[in-house]
Amino acid sequence: MAPAIRFLMLLTLCAAVAMGWAQAQSGAQSKDIPDAPSTVQPPAIPKLTPPPPSSEPTPPPPAPGASSSQQSGQESQIPQTPAPAMPPVDTVPAGRAPTNQINPQEDLYKLRVTANFVQIPVAVKDSSGRPVDGLLYRDFTVLENGTKQNLTFFTSDPFPLSVAVLIDIGMPDVTIQKLNQTYSALVGAFSPYDEVVLYTYSSTVSQLTDFTGRSERLTTALNSMKLVRGNNGPPVLGGPMASGPTVNGAPVGGPVIAPVNTPEREGHVLNDAILRVALDLSKRERTRRKVILVISDGRELGSKASYREVLRVLETHDIQVKAVVVDSGALPGFRQLDKIHLPHKEGSKVPFVRGQGYSDLLPKYTWATGGGKPFDELSRIAMEDAYAQITSDARNQYTLGYVPQAVANSSAYRSIEVKVDKRDLKIYARDGYYPVGR
Repeated sequence: MAPAIRFLMLLTLCAAVAMGWAQAQSGAQSKDIPDAPSTVQPPAIPKLTPPPPSSEPTPPPPAPGASSSQQSGQESQIPQTPAPAMPPVDTVPAGRAPTNQINPQEDLYKLRVTANFVQIPVAVKDSSGRPVDGLLYRDFTVLENGTKQNLTFFTSDPFPLSVAVLIDIGMPDVTIQKLNQTYSALVGAFSPYDEVVLYTYSSTVSQLTDFTGRSERLTTALNSMKLVRGNNGPPVLGGPMASGPTVNGAPVGGPVIAPVNTPEREGHVLNDAILRVALDLSKRERTRRKVILVISDGRELGSKASYREVLRVLETHDIQVKAVVVDSGALPGFRQLDKIHLPHKEGSKVPFVRGQGYSDLLPKYTWATGGGKPFDELSRIAMEDAYAQITSDARNQYTLGYVPQAVANSSAYRSIEVKVDKRDLKIYARDGYYPVGR
């Protein structure tokens, strides 16, 4: 073949190859750059080709309401080894709370004590009877059986009270009616943090309410007591009022046989009443200050329990006795009976008035348990003031605490003496305690 023909064929082949390459390039660019959207028809939705079959297990469909990010995370998640089994979880039965859960109704102040911890409420007053504030723990000294104790607890914060109100309904009716007028002030003397229970006594002891912090329940119970009548005084067995009318010493209408009066035995079971109340108070929380408020003329007659037996229960369970003495017990002459040498009942160390019973047990209870001097009141206003003063004194006391030293006889009575390093101050604290049952 001639060289000219060969050259022409080679040139044609090169041109064809160049044209094919140019068309391929322009086709690729036309596929990468999309056409402008049409103003007549919407852009076509590209068709998705199904993924190739896979041997991997198909993941479960996403839960309804799951976000797209969660769905994509689930789809792209790489299968992992299964998580270890959860340890067993202890659940709380229905109606009960976990032991480690904080109680939202917990008292504002709580005192946690050990079994052999001795707690002493102490009231400090000046010579005018006003409470003394601002004392520190180093101002106090506590002696147990004459040995100085190391104080491990001290506070002047107020305590919530558990109070048992004990009302003597064996007094004269005029005193009972005067007492009925003071019940609203008695209810108002307690705070919302206190709990109160109501008892009455004469020849027997009766409980009128359970422990309650609701003032309306206490008001209802006290209002019901307004129907109770007191005694009309002792029966007349002699004198001009014991017989009918006479003229010149002779009975009018002929001879009259004198009636034989056999009065019912009158009871004032003060010891039994305090013992019953103390046993109920002993079951209340130790984080509360326990007080028995006695409203009575102070007489004791007919109890089965003795003073010393009742005092032991009070001192064992840290219970204070406070009192409002009314009627004859508040009279100046009657208050002096305990200072007069009177015949004593055999085996007793307190005055005993024949036909009247013991005359000074109530002050002995209050002084021995740290309740201080009873309030001797005759008027309604004075009684109402006494209620407020008693609850305030009981709530706002200094509280000292210590762990007693071990002794040979652990159940023996231990005397307590509290001193304050200040002059002209009066200290009100209990005389001692029995460690039995602590």
